Amino acid sequence: MPDRFRVAVIGCGRMGQEYLKAYTTYPDTQVVALVDPQPDRLKTVGERFGVKALFTNPDNLLNEMVPDVAAIVTPVKYLKYAVIACAQAGVRGISTEKPIAATLADADAMVEECRKRGAVFAGGNLQRAMNEVQEAARRLHAGEFGEVAGASVHAFGGEISGGGCQHLSVLRLFTQAEVEEVLAWGAPLETLAQDSDTGLIINGQFRLSNGLECQVFGSATPYRGVEVWTHQGALVRWDWGPPQLFSGYDPAGNRQPLDARYAPYPWSEFSYLTGSIRSFLAALRGEGEPWISGHDLRQALEVAIACQQSARRGNAPLPLPLEDRSLTFYPSPYRWLGGDATGLPQSEAQARGQK
Repeated sequence: MPDRFRVAVIGCGRMGQEYLKAYTTYPDTQVVALVDPQPDRLKTVGERFGVKALFTNPDNLLNEMVPDVAAIVTPVKYLKYAVIACAQAGVRGISTEKPIAATLADADAMVEECRKRGAVFAGGNLQRAMNEVQEAARRLHAGEFGEVAGASVHAFGGEISGGGCQHLSVLRLFTQAEVEEVLAWGAPLETLAQDSDTGLIINGQFRLSNGLECQVFGSATPYRGVEVWTHQGALVRWDWGPPQLFSGYDPAGNRQPLDARYAPYPWSEFSYLTGSIRSFLAALRGEGEPWISGHDLRQALEVAIACQQSARRGNAPLPLPLEDRSLTFYPSPYRWLGGDATGLPQSEAQARGQK
């Protein structure tokens, strides 16, 4: 293994710059190239982070060099091309942001191409990659809290693909299971009729591969994440942050909180992006799997599409995997096309790191 991984960041917008902060900080990574279609921003960001090899498209990069790592942080519309081009060129580690695609076939193509080429395919900035979420999952799987009896998802609405992949990825991690069947109701009806997840609220039920039933609440509850409980009365609650742990009930019938005592994590500079990147680099060294993978993002997209399809069909139960891989479900315009195309461009001062 190299002492320092040579990294190319493809996409130098707001999120791409967060990756650059990380990859230019770590002692075992060196950013060797940047790719962005906006020449002015490319030059500005290159100067800010001290990167001289600048390219306006992935092909030009790959014709000149093949980095060890490609961090692909483009709008969703352009992810498939960049991922497959990097895999075919021999890039050993490829990461992408959320959601992975709009069309199931595109997600399949990315996952399969990376598998075929032997590339480690990682996901990005998801709370599934938070150290405390990973530790809570390990403790659940080790039986510390007893046998898992059920699960629920809360506040599953607004962006069930773009943002909802957070919920679905944590649910799959905590339960060690895949969603095998979806039954869903969607509202409002005019939103359900569109091909975008923007504003869609889902209520329903998931049947998991381990036999558990998971209730899905799109409307307001006191929580907005994932809960998993055990036959022994314990509860693990992820509500956007380190999971809360409960051991049972006090005499008044209230949940009894546990001091989680999560182990310190040696890398903590960049919130949960840290766990995503550090576990990805460890996987490149043959040390385990990425804490969020391209497969995880593909599974989240499939469940989101199944929810939309079930609701459209009058809450018909739909088995997974879905047979029709041409099904398409667009994320919000900002995620799909990026800020440059949706009236939210980044100023030059912001690209320079100035507030």
